[in-house]
Amino acid sequence: MSDRIHAFLAGHGRDGAGRRLADVLAFDDARIEGVHDFIQWCFPLPEASRVVPGAPVLTQAEAEAIRADPAALDGLRAATARMARFYEATDGWLRAYDHNHLRITRILTALRDLIGRDAARDFHEAVMRRVQAAGSPVNPDSLVFWQRAVESADCARERILSS
Repeated sequence: MSDRIHAFLAGHGRDGAGRRLADVLAFDDARIEGVHDFIQWCFPLPEASRVVPGAPVLTQAEAEAIRADPAALDGLRAATARMARFYEATDGWLRAYDHNHLRITRILTALRDLIGRDAARDFHEAVMRRVQAAGSPVNPDSLVFWQRAVESADCARERILSS
């Protein structure tokens, strides 16, 4: 049971709704926007979701397993590419406040912790290009959260996810 996130990202496990990663990656943009229980599986964190009760929580052992498994890392990269396409193709999140701003923080944090800061920076730069091209409609607090997610790791997260 403790390797559920790893199995999901590696492509041979199922999320809490019974979907495989390939199913989630095949979501159209409307489904990406409307379904709220997949993001915690694609971009796991070591703290419980306040939005989706029962969503998985990343453990140190599972983080290490993901980092050591090329298939899981490929799954995480594929999920990142899918979300990048979503943010490039849609405009609904380009406003002062939107639930996607929390998703972006989660994505950046998971990328930083599981793949590395370069992956997080690349995603951040892509998101920021869209924000700037739209006239910078996103609230300043979200922008700060995104930058912090890329650049820093708090002590608790470092203790939990240290390799």
